[in-house]
This record gives sequence, structure tokens and C-alpha cells, in this order.
Amino acid sequence: MARVENGASKPYRALSNGDFNELLDSVEAFLFDCDGVIWKGDRLIDGVPRTLEMLRSKGKKIVFVTNNSMKSRKQYASKFRKLGLEVSEEEIFSSSFAAAMYLKLNSFPREKKVYVIGEEGILEELKLAGFTCFGGPEDSNKSIQLKSDFMVKHDENVGAVVVGIDPHINYYKLHYGTLCIRENPGCLFIATNCDAVGHMTDTQEWPGAGCMVGAICGSTQKEPVVVGKPSTFMMDFLVERFQIDTMKMCMVGDRLDTDILFGQNAGCNTLLVLSGVTTLPMLEDSLNTIHPDYYTSKVSDILNFLGD
Repeated sequence: MARVENGASKPYRALSNGDFNELLDSVEAFLFDCDGVIWKGDRLIDGVPRTLEMLRSKGKKIVFVTNNSMKSRKQYASKFRKLGLEVSEEEIFSSSFAAAMYLKLNSFPREKKVYVIGEEGILEELKLAGFTCFGGPEDSNKSIQLKSDFMVKHDENVGAVVVGIDPHINYYKLHYGTLCIRENPGCLFIATNCDAVGHMTDTQEWPGAGCMVGAICGSTQKEPVVVGKPSTFMMDFLVERFQIDTMKMCMVGDRLDTDILFGQNAGCNTLLVLSGVTTLPMLEDSLNTIHPDYYTSKVSDILNFLGD
């Protein structure tokens, strides 16, 4: 139902004491994005530790769902610990893990190889899932020569190309991935996500995986299978793992086109925080068609609703 604020009808509203306590009573699991919600770069956002502690004390399941594929679940668990948060690998669902699970659940042939445009997180998750993979950081210093007798030979046994965020993207990687997709029959094109930008540091937004994925789309004239948010693939996996109805989940994120849409596509409650990519003017823009149920400035605001 639309809410009326200042005489105008809006499908969302600022989170209030009553709203949050209603969520707390009806929700069993809170799903948190990481970049822009829990941290920016390597800096925790104010109040996050106390907020997570409070939710755990209320018996709520906490899950972290991130599109950032640079790290594996093990590497993310290490980052949480370094920031003073005790989080287990089982509570972390990264797009690097989603890429590996997509191949596993779709019976990707074990004799086939996976070429990676991205960071170590993707390679580690693929190896843990039992797949043979290469590329990633080891190809960061490779180059091509634009002359008539130069040719890159690609592995004809590559059956999938996985593309994620890659700060060391180069022409060689784009060329190799393109060759595999265009010339190897049935080769899959998988994107960890298509985020336009992300908080790689605590001071700036940087180009996201979307620009790497877009480059491969342009050179292959093909669209990828997207396994990260807002695709429902990770949500289907979450539901099966935790056996919690999506109506009893709340997705908390800072992006409308990934986090909030991800929650909405699955039928979750949605809470937008303005501590990351999305600003209030962006939310209120008349051209914006993705609206959360509620919004607030940062996750620790909910402590105020409990009189903390």
C-alpha cells in the first residue's frame, strides 16, 4: 500500500520505531550486503558490531550476501575477524561462491576447464568445488602484440568463462575470454554480477564488475548468466540451506538495482540504507522505479528504536 508523505504518495517510508519492531517480530533472518552497509573498503561503518550483536541476541539469523567476488568465503571470514566481527563461512554468500555453486548444481563436466576474469576469490571457490580453473591474477601481466604474425592460442577444453570484478583487467584477458566463448562450442558465459560501481575503498566508488562483463558482452554479442544479486539464484540457495520462508527475511542493502531488487524478486522485506551507493535524492528521483519497503541512514539506526 502506498504511504502518503507531505501530501505525495510514496511506496516507501523512513523506518520508524513501530516499523522496526514489527519487522523484528515477523522476520527470522536478516540478509546484509557488505560494501556500503557493513563496511566501506577496510573501515567498519559506525555501530555495525553492536547492531549485529543485538540481532543475534534476539535469535535472528544473520547472513551476508555480497556481490563482490574478489574474495572467497574463507577470505571474507578473515576480513570480518580483522574488523572485530565473528562471522563463520557458513554465514557468507559471495558471488564468487555463487559462480562455483551454479556450475556444480548444473552438472558442469569435471573434465572441462573454467577461465576466470577476476580475482583470487573466484579461483578459490571453483577449486573448492572441484573444478579446474585458470586465469585471474596470473594473467594480469600478459599482453598481446598487434601484428600480423601474432596469435593467441586458447584452450579448447574451456567450457565456461566466469567474469567478476577485476582491478587488473587487460586486453589479453578480454581477448582470451572472448575466444573461449565465441569458438568453444557450448562455452558458458557467467557473470558474478553486473554492478556498475562499488566501494572498493572508504573514500570513493570505483568501477564495478559491470564494466568487465559489459566488455565481454560487447565482444561476444552474448548475454551472461548472472549468479549474483538481483538474480534469484543465490536466494534459492539460501532458502534451501536455511529452510526459511522469504517472507520471513529482510534484505538490507545500499543499492536499489541489486540489493533491493534482489529482495523484492524473492518476496522479502526490504530495507535500504543510505550509507553506500544510493542517496536519498536517487531514491526520490521520479525516474526511479525500485522502491524499498523502508529506508534509513545506516544499519545502526535500529539501535535507537530499541532505546539503546
